[in-house]
Amino acid sequence: MERNTPFAFDGLDRVFHERARLGIVTSLAGQPDGLSFSRLKSLCGLTDGNLNRHLAVLEEAGHVEIEKGYEGKRPQTRCRLTPQGRAAFNGYLEALESVLRQANQAAAVDEAPRSWRERPA
Repeated sequence: MERNTPFAFDGLDRVFHERARLGIVTSLAGQPDGLSFSRLKSLCGLTDGNLNRHLAVLEEAGHVEIEKGYEGKRPQTRCRLTPQGRAAFNGYLEALESVLRQANQAAAVDEAPRSWRERPA
């Protein structure tokens, strides 16, 4: 049975759609070499614990890879989008653009308010 639910927005992947994860992935999208944990934390305004949890969700989904290593003698955690994550994020952005187009079209249909009696059933 085919669903006729144009406003279900099934293409909006919940992994990306959460605000903090959207910020993380958007930050990483323009950085092919990834970002350090501390830089990512600063850019997204998250605590260590929040960033760790959201990165774990993204890593479990295969969207982000996390490398622990050293820069000089200091430990450093580096995060980057995987090729799969980049492709999935691009798909998410296409779905989001479609939602925005639909919303703009719906809003432009009739901006004049009508009484409830005049609205179609």
